[in-house]
Amino acid sequence: MIDLYYWPSIPGRGEYVRLVLEAGGLAYRDVARLGEDEGGGLEAMFAFLQGRRGAPVPFAPPFLVDGDLVVSQTALCCAHAAAKGGLLPEREADRTFALSIALTGEDFVREIHDTHHPIAVSLTYENQRPEAARRASDFRDNRLPKFLIWYENLIENNEDAAGWLVGPRMTYVDLGLYQTCRGLAHAFPNAFDRAMGEAPQVGALCRAVAAHPAIAAYRESPRALPFTDGIFRHYDELDPPSAA
Repeated sequence: MIDLYYWPSIPGRGEYVRLVLEAGGLAYRDVARLGEDEGGGLEAMFAFLQGRRGAPVPFAPPFLVDGDLVVSQTALCCAHAAAKGGLLPEREADRTFALSIALTGEDFVREIHDTHHPIAVSLTYENQRPEAARRASDFRDNRLPKFLIWYENLIENNEDAAGWLVGPRMTYVDLGLYQTCRGLAHAFPNAFDRAMGEAPQVGALCRAVAAHPAIAAYRESPRALPFTDGIFRHYDELDPPSAA
């Protein structure tokens, strides 16, 4: 049994880890969503974050506890779960490249988040709205298409020509791209739709992931939370109907 620690009311970065756990068919507990009588709740997570459980001390969720092993940082959590669930690439070179894809994906997610919090995470969106408008404009025009075209190039240049980012079958980095695209479709539906015109294979990959039986079942379950005020937020003024 693997324990996942993440904020209980938002999908956020924890969703990337959940998808790998679900697709890999791994038994896990979403600890902060459990009751205190089950050893769960936020207090159980803070016990690790505040060092009351001893070393190692994660900086922030998500993190996994798998027996005596504590794994933090989203990309490493996903890679660890992928190794347990058969979702790592088979070739060593592909495994190394997959981790670089996952880490670049984290950079992408950070840029998405910073469209609505470009100055400080301690401030509300309303307190940095002018700066957010400028940041989102650059993101829509430059950064969003740049990342999606890079993913498109990865699929095109995959030597196995299988429609995935790396190797001949779905791996954890495909799950990560799928989740990021879901978030973009929520936060920037207009800009995302325009950018996807240049990334048809990314769209096909996301549809293939969504059709995976374990992912489809998870999306229909109460375990899958809707987007709220987390990383992926929609503000009409940050996503005009036409490029502006």
